[in-house]
Amino acid sequence: MKKTYSTSRMNVYKNNSVAHTFKYRSPLWFESDSDSKSDSQGSGDRVQGGGLGSGDESLECSSNSSDSVNNFLDKKIPEHHQSSVSAFSDDNNDVHDDQAKVPLRSPRRKSTAPRRFRSEFSMDEDEYSPSNSVTSVNSLASLLKEKLQSIPQKIRKKPTDYKLRAFVGLMFLAVVFFVGFAYVLYHRQALTTAYFERVQFNEPKRLIRVYNQDDVEILKARLGVDLHGQHKSFPCLPQHRRRGSECREWLHALRLYLTSLPPEHDNTTCYSVVWQALSNDVTPNDCFDWGDTKVNWFGAGQSLNLTWPLNSGAIDYTPFITGDMQKSQFGNVVTRYLINSKGGAITVDEDTPLHISVNRGRKEICLKAKYDDFAFANKITEFPELKYNICTARDIKSLHSSIHNHRRAPLWDGLKPDDIKTLDSLISEPVWQIAPRFKHELQDETIAKYTEDVISLGFLKQGHVLINEFWQNEIGDLTVDTSRFATLNVTVNKLHRRGFKVAFTIQPFISTESKNFAETVQKRLLISERNSDRRIPALTRFKSLASAGVLDITNNRSVPWIMDKLQTVISEYHIDSFYFDLGTAYDMPHYYRCEQKLINPDQYKTIFTKTFEKALNIIGVSSAIHLPRPPIFVSLPPFESTWEALRLVIPTMLTYGINGFPFTMPGAVGGDIYWPGSEQFLPSAKGAVESNLNSTTQENGIELPERELYMRWLQLATFLPVMKFTHLPSKYNDVTVLEMAKNLTLLRQMYVTPLLLKYKREALEEGLPLVRPLWLVADADVTPALDEFVIGDEIVVAPVVHQGHTTREVYLPAGLWQDGIDGSLRKGNRWMHDYRVPATKVAYFLRKPDDLSYINTFYLYIIDTRKCIGNDYCIVYEIKDSPIK
Repeated sequence: MKKTYSTSRMNVYKNNSVAHTFKYRSPLWFESDSDSKSDSQGSGDRVQGGGLGSGDESLECSSNSSDSVNNFLDKKIPEHHQSSVSAFSDDNNDVHDDQAKVPLRSPRRKSTAPRRFRSEFSMDEDEYSPSNSVTSVNSLASLLKEKLQSIPQKIRKKPTDYKLRAFVGLMFLAVVFFVGFAYVLYHRQALTTAYFERVQFNEPKRLIRVYNQDDVEILKARLGVDLHGQHKSFPCLPQHRRRGSECREWLHALRLYLTSLPPEHDNTTCYSVVWQALSNDVTPNDCFDWGDTKVNWFGAGQSLNLTWPLNSGAIDYTPFITGDMQKSQFGNVVTRYLINSKGGAITVDEDTPLHISVNRGRKEICLKAKYDDFAFANKITEFPELKYNICTARDIKSLHSSIHNHRRAPLWDGLKPDDIKTLDSLISEPVWQIAPRFKHELQDETIAKYTEDVISLGFLKQGHVLINEFWQNEIGDLTVDTSRFATLNVTVNKLHRRGFKVAFTIQPFISTESKNFAETVQKRLLISERNSDRRIPALTRFKSLASAGVLDITNNRSVPWIMDKLQTVISEYHIDSFYFDLGTAYDMPHYYRCEQKLINPDQYKTIFTKTFEKALNIIGVSSAIHLPRPPIFVSLPPFESTWEALRLVIPTMLTYGINGFPFTMPGAVGGDIYWPGSEQFLPSAKGAVESNLNSTTQENGIELPERELYMRWLQLATFLPVMKFTHLPSKYNDVTVLEMAKNLTLLRQMYVTPLLLKYKREALEEGLPLVRPLWLVADADVTPALDEFVIGDEIVVAPVVHQGHTTREVYLPAGLWQDGIDGSLRKGNRWMHDYRVPATKVAYFLRKPDDLSYINTFYLYIIDTRKCIGNDYCIVYEIKDSPIK
């Protein structure tokens, strides 16, 4: 059957210019043999034949094909194309009939490609029909698309579905990740053993986590740090196990015991951790990490490199013994007790040869047990042992009270009425420290003149007169130097009539120049030197002494000897009390040896204090590692007269209170007196009033601290448990200083002293300090506060401790507070920025009942004090109505 094709297709290729415009050939056409021959002969104006029919069939055109072509082109070709192509103009209508009947074809380009056969294009005609092509001739994209459509399906490469491949790849990676994560999690969980419900221990990593009752992680520690992951643990042998303990052993290295201690009635839970070294090659060393948690640590001790909180500083491994803060050692008070802000605490056993480091390369506190040749030279066991307890509770306040209550008997147990009386007098009356720099400056006249100046002030109570060790000719004489104190008994009697109490300072050191040194050597009452003849005393240096021996208090013959000396002084001069200047651990001879073996040199001061605390009236000690029996106060370390030293007073006071010493005695207002020629103290010249116009000095030649420094120091001391003076405010000859001292004295008598006496009972019962950090009464995270504290939970004190400042930041705990400066009411649980504090004022706030927040309140303002009849004083005041702020 003969097939006829539309003439429109033939006329499209009638002219070469039109063919080049469309550039399209249907792949359904193929070349016949006749076409090939005619093409080679140069007959170029014939239409390609064949189509889908047989190769012999020719294409026929109707005589009226010209009209059809014109109609088709009118619809398909824009006008601007029609005007440029002459083959489709109206002038072509009179072309010869033969030309109209014969199909036209464009000249074929010569090609070396093989001839295409029908079998290659055995596909539907409709799929590659020109009717399906895009024929937008004015678009280059359309032309490219038509070219691509003209390529046969088998030649054209199928487009790759990259989105599907990417999705499959992501799904594969996700599956691999989750499978790997599940494996790691399972592996970690499988290697982590849960002990005692709230303790998890990962044995391969030796990582322990402790949780509280609310399943909150309170601390995390790396155990056995010195093992360096080179050992594998095994269950302990039966002969090494302990009842109720989990035991693991790293062969020939360490043995670990984990024990859950019996629960207490106050919901405090404790766990015991004991490391035993099995050789000298490895030392027990545990590190408590806080790097990935917001937690603060408190306690242990104070150093120039360790302030408040403990983790804000840094110190390398140091023997945990008392020392000199100026030498980057721990201060005069240390306690093996740490507590964090999450409610976790650590208490280290006294037998542990403890070394501590803080922030040594990592954010952690490390505890190491290690013997050495001084601090822990006396080996209690063959190899060092690290023993400590971890305790948890719901809140930090109850945890602190629980630990200190269980570590000792109540402080009030065994106290006599005289002890309570002495305790109250130290809180309510000042301590007058008479401490000249040189021995010859202290005489009868010096004491009499000083006390007369105190009385002439007219507003300060008499209190306790503390005389330093210069009442002796040489330290260790333990008798009064009659060459300088010919009438000391008369002077003391006069002081008693005026209302003063007298205290002498004594030390356990015997100067080699003392008349008692030969006697103590002969009677073998001194500490001897290790690895030598016991008859040879071990010598040391102390303060201004170049050479001195130390009384061996563990020797039963030493106690009666010194007690007899002191009783003679008491009976002859009617001394009221003593102050023990015990020095620090580094004041002991390096190779010390006592009659009884000591765990460390700090144990000496504990034995010395306990020996005399019931036989003598002691008002204070200079150093301690255990809480002495009240009314003994523990002194802060001596501070020089500088602003930097003033900023150390509050953090040191807070640290000692957290360490379990509620009754602390700060240094003198304005800074302490330092001894010339002593390695322990710095010269007092740093606190000189070089900038004062009137550099008045006291009679003994001691230069006064800077005026502003003295004023700010006095403002702070007003709120501390004990007020100690060396420099009297009247020595400045300044009316402003004197009036400020009057107002602060009245403030202490009206508000501070009654509250200190009130919370004294709480300190005796629960061990809570009188001066407390904010986090004991505040819910907010104000633990880093270094210059603010609370008396009980009723007075917030925020003194100025920076030179030239009259404003500061103040945080008020939740509640209602009365401003001590202007009497206004302040809402709590917030920070007050740029709070103004004049030079003569101190920022303090009194807690008020919450129901006062909606009523007007009247406040009392002291505006003047006048002397009345006798020794009493009248108070002139006014009443103001203060609005709530």
